[in-house]
Amino acid sequence: MRTAIQQLPGSKIREVANAAMGRSDVLAFWFGESDEPTPAFIRDAATRSIQDGETFYSHNLGLPELRQAVADYTSGLHRPVSAQRIAITSSGVNALMLAMQALAGPGDEVVVVVPVWPNLTAQPAILGAQVVRVSLKAEGGAWRLDMARLLEAVTPRTRVLVVNAPNNPTGWTLSRAEQQTILDHCRRTGTWVVADEVYERIHFGTADVAAVGGASTCAPSFLDVAEPDDRLVVAHSFSKSFLMTGWRLGWLVVPPSLTEAVGKLIEYNTSCAPVFVQRAGLAGLQGAAGFVPGLVQRLRACRDTLLPQLAALPGVQVAVPEGGMYAFFRVEGQNDSLAFAKRLVAEAGLGLAPGVAFGPEAEGWLRWCFASKDPTRLSDGVQRLAAMVRL
Repeated sequence: MRTAIQQLPGSKIREVANAAMGRSDVLAFWFGESDEPTPAFIRDAATRSIQDGETFYSHNLGLPELRQAVADYTSGLHRPVSAQRIAITSSGVNALMLAMQALAGPGDEVVVVVPVWPNLTAQPAILGAQVVRVSLKAEGGAWRLDMARLLEAVTPRTRVLVVNAPNNPTGWTLSRAEQQTILDHCRRTGTWVVADEVYERIHFGTADVAAVGGASTCAPSFLDVAEPDDRLVVAHSFSKSFLMTGWRLGWLVVPPSLTEAVGKLIEYNTSCAPVFVQRAGLAGLQGAAGFVPGLVQRLRACRDTLLPQLAALPGVQVAVPEGGMYAFFRVEGQNDSLAFAKRLVAEAGLGLAPGVAFGPEAEGWLRWCFASKDPTRLSDGVQRLAAMVRL
């Protein structure tokens, strides 16, 4: 077995969740998903597809009608994107891995903005690339990017820059001006940008996010400032904005020159996404205008329920998320986030994700997924945390 594989860390979120196995009394907020099921109109589309016998392979790059729907959806939010630039993938994480396989290999340098979902630093490491970490900083109740530090780290040696914004776990979001600065710099260095924008629709700010074509607002995207042939790959998922975490469906927006290569990589990874899952995704896109804004409104209400209660606890520092579905906070004196998360499960019946799961930069922090259809669960969770904080 390769050393890079042997050195991969196990999931510390799963480690905490496993500690709660068999317990029905735990309020679980550790995983990055809503507790709402996928909407019925999406589930019904998959059922119809199966009943119609659509159980065969599709094109590597996805059903033509789904690729066109993704292009139309994206163009409604950003600059126009053609269907020829769309690749349908078997989940967002598959999209990101395909992007990395296409762009990086042994010995290449990959810069990643951290803390971040651990897959984004593990994927280049699996492929033998050298990962350089540039950390956000928690300042004044929010996470900030030191742009000078990032630009210093990205040099002509840097093959790929990976940026996740809105960010998991911090909720940090890039401004359009920052995206322009990053893209201009990467043009000069010849660096590819891989942008994980799966949380773009779950955005709570208003600056820099004027709606396009009547669509509801979303976070700024690199697609807003890039040209079609720029060295930019944008990864998306149906998981978060369409409540489809278990379906495993995503997509990539790539330059036209990269589409054929991505299709080949899909053949050697998964061949294609299941047709009935693609039909579900198509239904989600067709119903997005009537569903996604309401979901974001509910998530905003959950955020606004949880954060003030967390901030009111003694010794708690919480950063206000601009996007995503997470409250990221720390408790004074609790510097071992994994041990504390396990204590919360064992002694308070509260399940949170340890910050160290997202990198050493996030040690001492905890992530709380507030995507709950019942906000009273959030308040109940705060009471359980409060009992531990006051010990």
